[in-house]
Amino acid sequence: MSDTMNRHADSAAVVTGGAQGLGLAIATQLVDEGCRRVVLADLNAEKVEASAAELRARGITVKAVALDLTDVASCLGLINTAIRELGTVNVLVNAAALGARDTLVDGTLDQFDRMFATNVRAPYFLMQGFVRHRLAEGGGGAILNIVSNCAHCGQSYLASYSASKGALATLTKNVANAYKFDRIRCNAILPGWMDTPGEDITQRKFHGATDGWLERAEAGQPMKQLAKPYQLACLASFMLAPSAGVMTGALVDYDQQIPGSYPE
Repeated sequence: MSDTMNRHADSAAVVTGGAQGLGLAIATQLVDEGCRRVVLADLNAEKVEASAAELRARGITVKAVALDLTDVASCLGLINTAIRELGTVNVLVNAAALGARDTLVDGTLDQFDRMFATNVRAPYFLMQGFVRHRLAEGGGGAILNIVSNCAHCGQSYLASYSASKGALATLTKNVANAYKFDRIRCNAILPGWMDTPGEDITQRKFHGATDGWLERAEAGQPMKQLAKPYQLACLASFMLAPSAGVMTGALVDYDQQIPGSYPE
């Protein structure tokens, strides 16, 4: 049986959305479980460097990269940078995403294109670079895509977001199937409502939330909380570890609301 706290000793990880929230929580969990080589990528250069510095203080190799997910060359370049900095890459976490609002009738072409460029095209080419590298290395490795429970449907004001996450869910299964004989595993977690810095910004920007919104929202949830990044990170770490065995192509719902359920 593997040692849980050392199961990522051989992991060299790239994590997008690594400046804060879920991406940083997953990277931190990997480090807690033995990972000593990490590349954190995020649009916010200042925040991602600060987060990298915190992990670097723990005596590990951490590279911070400012990344615009809408730039395909930058996505492919991130994998090359990681290989150069870490020597190899065998773990990829696509946690970064755009979560803007639009309904079918008020959505614009520009926002639709940005949504798919960020939430689908970027993971596609990040996985392309990763898989090419793993094939050149003889196979093996693990990918985790952070999708969303909205892939099942989503609210009316999440039309293009839900569509993009549905596409990423299908892409996850396609990649898992295509490279299973190369021992490259690809899975996804579909989180529900989460308590993250990005969600606080979203609630205030799009829904007029005021101070105390989180406490009010949590009071109405079945388990009296929103999902926490550090909780989901434990699941993510398992799915990315060799101890996950043959697990691939899995779309794991992570929420207290059950897709397909209805009020009694």
